[in-house]
Amino acid sequence: MSPTASFIAGNWKMNGLSVDLDQARAVAAGLGGTAARVAICPPATLVERMSRALAGTPVQIGGQDCDARASGAFTGDVAAEMLADAGAALVILGHSERRAGHDETDAVVAEKVRAALRAGLEPIVCVGETLDQRKAGQALAVVTGQVRGSLPAELAGKAFSVAYEPVWAIGTGLTPTTPEIEEVHRAVRDALVAAFGPAGAGVPILYGGSVKPSNAAEILHADQVGGALVGGASLKAEDFLAIIRAA
Repeated sequence: MSPTASFIAGNWKMNGLSVDLDQARAVAAGLGGTAARVAICPPATLVERMSRALAGTPVQIGGQDCDARASGAFTGDVAAEMLADAGAALVILGHSERRAGHDETDAVVAEKVRAALRAGLEPIVCVGETLDQRKAGQALAVVTGQVRGSLPAELAGKAFSVAYEPVWAIGTGLTPTTPEIEEVHRAVRDALVAAFGPAGAGVPILYGGSVKPSNAAEILHADQVGGALVGGASLKAEDFLAIIRAA
């Protein structure tokens, strides 16, 4: 069991146009009776429109990344303050697609976490190992190292979550076994307690990586799993609601 209520966040990645706001509206309309905390992180182009579309509902809106700087001559980048101004309450940071595709180190992620805190955004910080690292028996060392390197001391006393996403399971249809998920989540929990003391015991640890309606219940009820960061299945309201209801 998780020490916190389930937190289910949808990561739309580089998907979503105005017409897809109807899917977000359907999620909000279908939440009756659920105790889970729910967020959707659309592309930056939809943050403000989704925030307005879901105003007054329990669904929180988040960004998918932010620059560490507040403003300046950085064409194409989005500051944490801009996301907050557009209506975001959260931001995903350190996703493996950013770490691998944009060469983001733990130090870079930590600076972005500080930027999120500066803007009043709640960070969802992603960690996870590659298939080669898992095969080499390095999964726990890699993931706990990312936790230590990506979570700055400034997070003490602040709301945040960690999302464990094995890189080899993202978008592949593959998922670790429940014991494998639990082993990593326990290691993350130990690292959080070591870094933040007793408060680390209450930080939600989400699982991400090919979460879908068919496997959500088993994953969400595993030890130390406090929710899910959902990719492709969050794009369709029916699938995302099924995952939320499994919490």
